[in-house]
Amino acid sequence: MAQEPPLSPGDEAEPGLPGSGEDICPDCNGSGKLEGADCKTCGGTGKVIQGIGGG
Repeated sequence: MAQEPPLSPGDEAEPGLPGSGEDICPDCNGSGKLEGADCKTCGGTGKVIQGIGGG
């Protein structure tokens, strides 16, 4: 079984879990960069995994 990429600090859930979805990183606005370096929230991807729906 292939190992999923590690979670970024801004991720709330593992990719593919029910009740989760991909969203644009709120800190770098999807660019993956902050102040010339990889964004620490999304790990440079520009995306985070968020929990969706009610709770």
